[in-house]
Amino acid sequence: MSSALITNALTVDVEDYFQVSAFAPYIARADWDRRECRVERNVDRILALLDEHETEATFFTLGWIAERYPGVVRSIVAAGHELASHGYGHQRASDLDHQSFRDDIVRAKRLLEDVGGVPVLGYRAPSFSIGSGNLWALDELAAAGYRYSSSIYPIRHDHYGMPDAPRFAHEIGGLMEIPPTTVRSFRRNWPASGGGYFRLLPYGVSRWLLKRVNQVDRQPAVFYFHPWEIDPEQPRIPGISARTRFRHYLNLHRMEGRLSRLLKDFRWGRMDEVFLPEHRG
Repeated sequence: MSSALITNALTVDVEDYFQVSAFAPYIARADWDRRECRVERNVDRILALLDEHETEATFFTLGWIAERYPGVVRSIVAAGHELASHGYGHQRASDLDHQSFRDDIVRAKRLLEDVGGVPVLGYRAPSFSIGSGNLWALDELAAAGYRYSSSIYPIRHDHYGMPDAPRFAHEIGGLMEIPPTTVRSFRRNWPASGGGYFRLLPYGVSRWLLKRVNQVDRQPAVFYFHPWEIDPEQPRIPGISARTRFRHYLNLHRMEGRLSRLLKDFRWGRMDEVFLPEHRG
């Protein structure tokens, strides 16, 4: 199967700039409601870009966003995209006990379904925070009615990762786990699925990595990005570390153009339609 015939999964993690996990030491959760919200305009820009390229995607959306900006959720659903859960308040799953995690995922699912008027089948943990230390979270997701998760990143990273986890979609804990895409080389998994890596690396490198997954592994890729990544005018957070500043703000001004190229170079679709048999066309 050639890469031109494979439909990859395009995903958006719907959160605002001040909710990024790396900013947690600098921005109190209690201050979120006082921050300038930019997620509405950024999601509108993403929806326009996807419409231009006749592409559908999956939007892993925070319950916190849906509660305050229900129009964002309704616009996503009206445009034909899949609505999925990013939890309620962008708390890492690895920081929550069983009951707190259960409350978070149930609250988010009910809220998103009430606002969006569609079933919510998918979940992505904030900061890919399910791994070897909290695999019990997958059982909780299945019990809450989710069909799939995209929460285990099979790489080594200073904030997350389970490098020995399977690289491609597999059944675990009563649901399907669909990892962000990696390329295997030199006995190690390398990230190939978007986020800061997509902004850091030249576009040609990212394109080569995704083509390798399609052509060599013969698997669909899972790509992700955030609305704040197309917003170079977002407020700068004072006092953050040099590493956090580099990771968050690097090449924001190039992101939208790169996404346009990505949408032209590959076929894209929703997670449910790519990976769940009953939703495939």
